[in-house]
Amino acid sequence: MTYFQWRTLNTFRKLLGLPPRLNFGFWQKLKTRIENGGEKMVVLAPMADVTDEAFREIIRKYSRAGELGGGPDVFWTEFVSSDGLCSVGREVLLRDLEYGEGERPIVAQLFSSNPKNMEKTARMCKELGFDGIDINMGCPDRSIIKQVAGSAMITQPKLARQIIRAAQKGAWPLPVSVKTRIGYNKVEIDNWVPNLLSCDIPVLTMHLRTRKELSKVPAHWEMANLIREEIRNKKLETMYIANGDIQTLKDAKDKNSNYDIDGVMVGRGIFGNPWFFDSNRDPESISIKEKLEVMLEHTKLFLERLGDIKNFAIMKKHYKAYVNGFDGAKDLRVKLMESHSYDEIERHVRVFLGN
Repeated sequence: MTYFQWRTLNTFRKLLGLPPRLNFGFWQKLKTRIENGGEKMVVLAPMADVTDEAFREIIRKYSRAGELGGGPDVFWTEFVSSDGLCSVGREVLLRDLEYGEGERPIVAQLFSSNPKNMEKTARMCKELGFDGIDINMGCPDRSIIKQVAGSAMITQPKLARQIIRAAQKGAWPLPVSVKTRIGYNKVEIDNWVPNLLSCDIPVLTMHLRTRKELSKVPAHWEMANLIREEIRNKKLETMYIANGDIQTLKDAKDKNSNYDIDGVMVGRGIFGNPWFFDSNRDPESISIKEKLEVMLEHTKLFLERLGDIKNFAIMKKHYKAYVNGFDGAKDLRVKLMESHSYDEIERHVRVFLGN
């Protein structure tokens, strides 16, 4: 079936009062697992200058380790500008879309307010071999808002629909999902969610805060089930992932048990803990030495893969998380923050460990 045949089919189905056919693609396997009573999803959030190829490989190694069912159910890339990918500087941005086969299924996340660029880059990501495309409609950063992208899409419902349709056309037959927030300056679930669902998306990820709230307040888990109600009201089978304040794997599983969702997305909880998704590892059992050795491995991998295009300072946000909660952590952290090379980092760690 072509994209246009799919759109035409769903137009007629809606006229007849029937629910649309959703294009689940690789998500269908996860949907079937959940419907058959299997575990709900725990997936990795896309985070700029965090979930790059190097960190994803570290997570894959220590959380997935090639085992069936291990690690996050789905990887996301960092979000990438469709406009940038259509510019002369695309070669650098294309590096953000590099991934390893061990990360599958993997979704490329894009953002733009230009439908033509979105269609073009969604097609580009399909050709790069991604399993799905996700559109960022939740980023609260001012530089993204100025582009009328990210969470600014909440204020532009018609444009948001055009962007989704453009991605669907370009990526076909890959599934196109959306990650967003519950509102811009206030909660707008009643209007915003139906607007997105009208585009027949197979998966919706909802950060349970408004754009105005950023991450300054606790996520509104009391509203989590309201999104499911909107999906049911439309008689849709759209899968729904909730995001916000997931700090441990136990927390993720508890949220999956207690709320009417298909899964949770883990963001900041992954910092300093690439073992997050490994149910066989108790976080308390990870020694300081092991954590610091993995931090060094992460640093070396970052420099090997991305050192020519990304600032070394990006690693320092990881150091703050790796080096925390143990005797001497503060002094070591200060030294790492003042370092500018792998050799300096390794020297400070070896002195701390006494070897």
